[in-house]
Order: sequence, then C-alpha cells, then structure tokens
Amino acid sequence: MQTLSIEKNNLYCANRWGLPATVVTDLGARLHRFWLRFHHCFTTRTRNSSPLAHDYLRAQLTIERTRNFANIERRLRGGDGQRLQHFMSSSPWSGAAVFQQIRHEIVSTPELREGGTLILDESADEKAGGESAGVSRQYNGRMGKVDLCRVDTCLIYANLTRRLWTMVDGELFIARRWFSDEYRQRRERTGIPADREFATKLDLGLQMIKRCRASGLRFDVVACDSLYGRDRQFRAALHAEGVTYAAQVPASTLVRVGETAGKYVASVPAREVRELAWRASTVWRTIELRDSERGILRARFALMRVRVVAEGRTASAAEWLVIRQLHEPRQYSYTLLNAAADTPLERVAEWSARRYFVERTFEDAKSELGWAEFAARKYRAWEHHLALTAAALWFVAQTKLEWECEYGRDAELAQELKVRVLPALSTANLRELLQAVLPIAQLTPADATQAVVKRLVQRARATGSRLREKRKRNDSS
Repeated sequence: MQTLSIEKNNLYCANRWGLPATVVTDLGARLHRFWLRFHHCFTTRTRNSSPLAHDYLRAQLTIERTRNFANIERRLRGGDGQRLQHFMSSSPWSGAAVFQQIRHEIVSTPELREGGTLILDESADEKAGGESAGVSRQYNGRMGKVDLCRVDTCLIYANLTRRLWTMVDGELFIARRWFSDEYRQRRERTGIPADREFATKLDLGLQMIKRCRASGLRFDVVACDSLYGRDRQFRAALHAEGVTYAAQVPASTLVRVGETAGKYVASVPAREVRELAWRASTVWRTIELRDSERGILRARFALMRVRVVAEGRTASAAEWLVIRQLHEPRQYSYTLLNAAADTPLERVAEWSARRYFVERTFEDAKSELGWAEFAARKYRAWEHHLALTAAALWFVAQTKLEWECEYGRDAELAQELKVRVLPALSTANLRELLQAVLPIAQLTPADATQAVVKRLVQRARATGSRLREKRKRNDSS
C-alpha cells in the first residue's frame, strides 16, 4: 500500500506516464510485428527481400547518422552494403504498395475516424550534381532560391485530436526538360519509368489526393500553400471532387468582397487581399485554435466571403478568405476555403491553420529518420527510400496512438505539473527507447579496420573504372 502511494506521488514514475516496463521491452517485437504486416510489399515473384526492409526500418529508427547502405548493413549484418544497395536501387518491389498499406491501416483505425487533415507540400534537397533522378535547377523553398535540387511532392496525414502525423503518399517532381531527347540517356541511367510523363506539382498533388479518397481515408480538409492555392483550376478541381480545401494564396491576390451571384455587383472594386488586412474597417476577432504544450493557442483573424478576380476573367464562386495576423507587425497569412457560407467562424479559422503539421512531419523525417541523408541516384532507390521513411513515420504515430489508448496517463499529472496538456511522446523519445531494446553492436577494431579496407578497395576500383571509361572515350574520339 505504501509503495502504491509513493508511486502515485512520484512525477518520474514511468507507469504514470503510460510507459510500463513491459511495453518498453516489447518495443522491438512491436517493430517486428509492424514489419510483418508490410512484408508482402517487399516480395517479388522471384525473391523475398523483406528482411532487408526490416533492417532499413531498424536503421532509420535506431542509427544516429550516416544511414547509407554500407553503414546500415555493416552495423546490422556485418555485410558491405551490396545486398542492401541492390534491394533499394534495383529490386522491383513497389513503394506505392507501402503507401497503400499505410493508408489502409489509417482507415482501419477507429480512433482516426474524426479530426483528419491532408496537407500537400513539397520538400527540396540540394544536390551537388545533376545525375540523380529528377535533379535540376529549380526553386528550393528551404533555401529560398533557385538551385540544383531534387523536389519531393508529399501528402501528409495529420490528426489534430490525436496529435499524430505521417506521410501517406509521395511523388518525385521531374522537370519538363527531363523528358526531352537530350535527357533520354540520363532517364535510362537513373531508371525513370518509361511510362512516366511530365506532370506539374499540382497534377501530382491532385493525383495523390484522389488516391487517398479512393482508399477511403477520412479527412476534414486539404491544406496547401500558395504554390497550389493561387491556381484557380486546382481549387476548382478539389471542389469538384467534393473536397474542402484550405489553400494559402499570395498577398497580391485580387478579390471582391461579396457572397452570392444575386448580391454580387461588378462595380465593387477589386482589392488585393493585403489591402483588406490593412484597412481600418476590417473586423478582427481573437479565436482559440487548440490546446498546445505552451498553453492555449489563440490568434487574431479576419474572416469574410470573397470572390477571386483573375485578369480577363469574371470573378469566381464565393469562398472564405481567412486573414491571420502573424507575430511580426503587419505580417499576415491569407487562406481561401470553399467551406459552406454557414460554417461556424471558429471552424473556418481552425481549418485554415492546419498546415502547421507539415513542418512537424518533415522535421521528424529529416532530423530523426534520415530522410535527408539519401544519396543514391536511381529513381527506384528514391521511391523505396521515401516509402520506408513514410513507414517509419507511421510506426511512430501508430505506436504513440496505441500506447495512449492502452496505457493511459495518470489524469492528475497535468494538475500536479500545472499544465493544460501533457507533452506527447516524440519521435526522438521512441528512438531512444528503441535504441535500448535494439542496440546497434559496436564494431571491434578488427572489424572497423576491415570495413575501411573494403571501402578503400571499392573506391580504387571505382576510380579505375572511371579511368578506363575515359580512355575509351578518348580512343574513340
């Protein structure tokens, strides 16, 4: 009885935080069970390479850095990375099947029937050379400039109620120049599918959203930034699909304030949305968005019904314009929503703010799971790496959700700590626990020496191969 009392008053008691010893020691087995549900994705007609997928997932979730093929296989199986490289770069298993399994599991999870959001965004990674699949000089949003980079167009699923997020689809954006005759040999070298045709980021995004709807995935709204939101046809296509969108638009977007066609007057002057934010007559209201670990998140919003005006065209159908005041003075974000006119203002404002979760997803994928460490050149390797990164994200999200449901936290903790919301388990937290139950063996000095010698031999052979190819070209010329 005294032990229970001491445990009850101990803020550092793991049981009170929903982390009993049994669930932590089972974490490695949980990863194995997770992999078993996906193993069919990695099986071809002639080979079952699924154990290598388990290795890759384990490496993403436990190794701290340098998660390349050679280091992963060396640390987990004592190999030189050739088997894993073939599995990732050449084996014809389907990355799309992994995404399909993730979506199926989300659909099958009762706790995720409400509160879902899809977020369409892209992630760019700078590259030193242009020989990798899809790499070209294009805008890198992270760097804020045009540079040599690869751009992934991604679809994120986030659930506000359950405080979880994962990736549910992804496509490599391939610039139009890659489909020219000049790039034919480069397409062949990097393994870009022969049936792949040029598609804009907006086309890719719409395809992914349609796949999610076809899989039965439930969501309240699709959120996207101004790259997508500024395009009237893209918004119209979502509306035609019966999808509610929250699409950010540039400050220069022209609108007329108005509601229905009957009340719309063509003589009403068109204004840039930033003018509406600055004018004295605009009505502002403070709206509570959600509880967060830093307290209740509130923001100032102006909400109005508008019609977007494009040059040479009539005004579009009425939409909600949500102007949100940011922390910086006279800085605002502008979002268009096709929600019904009678939608409560609090809901419209809250939907407009859901893009926040894309940053959490990308941060976890890059900082914790090695998404940005990918260095292979082939299209298939890119496809496989993205799919396994998404699987690792879903493993984290699903584990957090199931632990929350099965091993609830002590309700008195929040009161004792004087907070409204207890912090959620992070990807870093789960990685730390996995590192304890699935430790990575340290190399002996002899093993490390032999690994270095193998790498030296491989580099020398690669250099010799390049020199032979150079001599052949010189001889032929």
